[in-house]
Amino acid sequence: MAASSGIPDAYGRALARLGASVLRALEGLEAAERRLHPPDIPLLREGLGSARERLAPALRAFEEAEVPVDLAPFHAQLAEAAGHTAKALDAFLDDAPRDRVVACILEALRERCRAERALYPLRQALLPVGRHFVEPAFHGQLDRLDPAPTEGVSVGIYEAPGDRDGRGGFTLYVPESYDGSRAWPLVVALHGGSGRGDEFLWTWLREARGRRFLLLAPTSGGSTWSLDAPARDGAALESMLGFVRERWRVDEQRVLATGLSDGATFALLWGLGEGSPATAIAVVSGVLHPANFALGNLGRARGRRVYLAHGSLDWLFPVSLARLAREALSRAGADLVYREIEDLSHTYPRDENDRILAWFDASLALPGARQDA
Repeated sequence: MAASSGIPDAYGRALARLGASVLRALEGLEAAERRLHPPDIPLLREGLGSARERLAPALRAFEEAEVPVDLAPFHAQLAEAAGHTAKALDAFLDDAPRDRVVACILEALRERCRAERALYPLRQALLPVGRHFVEPAFHGQLDRLDPAPTEGVSVGIYEAPGDRDGRGGFTLYVPESYDGSRAWPLVVALHGGSGRGDEFLWTWLREARGRRFLLLAPTSGGSTWSLDAPARDGAALESMLGFVRERWRVDEQRVLATGLSDGATFALLWGLGEGSPATAIAVVSGVLHPANFALGNLGRARGRRVYLAHGSLDWLFPVSLARLAREALSRAGADLVYREIEDLSHTYPRDENDRILAWFDASLALPGARQDA
């Protein structure tokens, strides 16, 4: 990570060292999350140990460096991102009692999301950071992805905080290249149990930024989605969508409901519900909740486009439940894609986003894969 011209050499070296350490640590944490399976945690910790060994001294040196006056806000922003990254590594590597391991891992994943949020405003100041927030196919197009803003058009990350505990709100990402000249696809991404939209947003932001779709990441009203009373969170989702439609142009023919775990389960409930705005449903590690039968959702499944992905190693929702969902949706006449992922446990496979988007809308496939490319 090269320092910009005009920056004192000592500060530039500290900046370059820290920036590289942060990005490598975040990439390592993302890779560990993809491979997260309880028996593999010791091995994953081994891999992240070296990241902490690099980051800790780099952060100390950066904090001790003499900061050019005009770079003070930048310095504070990068230090914040690095601090959250360090906390994420500490939590993941915490040698906690067995009954605390899951809590520590979840805190690590939350801290990683906080680090991403703090780092994002620096994407134009540091080229490697800009590349971090987009897929490799778009690394040569960073200027196009951050054009001069269009007058009267709001872009970037928008927060609707919800209640005092942060429940019931949402986070919306409008890519900076959105100019309001046409309607864009919308992906509604639902977090898993005990999660939050402002965290789950980062599961899809990289793809939204380059492939150009609106990204809505709601937060459930309770600690998880109202699976036994789907109308409650369903009404909240409708309200959120109404807010988005009033301010940005949404292509109503391209609305994807997606989610992980409880979010996947609720995406099926909501997406198959009467009058649902979702035109396609793509879920990971969820189940077909019994309420779908009681509400008549299976009767509405005929011809509906549904993508089910599930890990063979899933320890929370065994893959047998996904196979039952596949059978029920197939009998109901859904236009179904089913993927059983051999090395996936109960976590989100970021690498599946490419397949989901290409299935959902051919125009959202990576440039080299498009028919018109």
